[in-house]
Amino acid sequence: MRLAALQFDIAWEQKQVNFSRIEIMLQWAATAGSHLCVLPEMFACGFSMNAAMLAESETGPTLSFMRDQAALHKMWICGSLPHRPSIQNRTHSGKNDSPRKPFNTLFFVGPSGECVHYHKIHPFSYAKEHLHYQAGDSWTSLEIEGTRITPFICYDLRFANEFWATTEHTDLYIVVANWPRARREHWKTLLQARAIENQAYVVGVNRVGTGGNLDYSGDSMAIDPTGQILTSAQEQETMLLVEISAETVEQTRTQFPFLPDRRRLR
Repeated sequence: MRLAALQFDIAWEQKQVNFSRIEIMLQWAATAGSHLCVLPEMFACGFSMNAAMLAESETGPTLSFMRDQAALHKMWICGSLPHRPSIQNRTHSGKNDSPRKPFNTLFFVGPSGECVHYHKIHPFSYAKEHLHYQAGDSWTSLEIEGTRITPFICYDLRFANEFWATTEHTDLYIVVANWPRARREHWKTLLQARAIENQAYVVGVNRVGTGGNLDYSGDSMAIDPTGQILTSAQEQETMLLVEISAETVEQTRTQFPFLPDRRRLR
């Protein structure tokens, strides 16, 4: 599977501006023969806590943009956005259905209208994200071009147990982020660690520029199942291309059968 990762400067809370910026980069990805194009966390607005204004349902402008572009370029597109599920898509448990905080949700949108989502499990409490967005409670996996994919969002990267729990059915972990420059070494180190310990590909896609009074250094990268960095980005708007091979994951895990030795301590 050929994957394109788009690293760019997100205009703060300006969705239409960001859509215009991204269109040309999506064309690059399609021209390069990509099966999947990955955008950073909250790619249409930046990592804003203005959830009440920015949150959208499944029929909102951001998902509509993703659907149109996926159909136009005949490829999958994924990225996260402030998401308030429509009433018909909420889980009814008999409790009060009063409005709840939205989710930070990553969507995979396919060329034929497919749509798969993942709600961020770990809101970033250090930045008060938990006060504006509710936490998800389950993992998501899907298969594209024979590659089994499990996505996570930014702060999730710090929690190795989430990755461990999904290793058996994952060839590729995707981590989308707005990870600040101040902690860039954590980002780079943790991405490599997750690849090494799970013997899987890891693709981390971050933004550059400034937003919400924070600076971002990018450092998007793709790492193979042995921990080798296949490609990485500097501090500029760019596209990374990488070939992902499920067979390579299988071969790595067969040659170095470390995963069966994991123990779950009580």
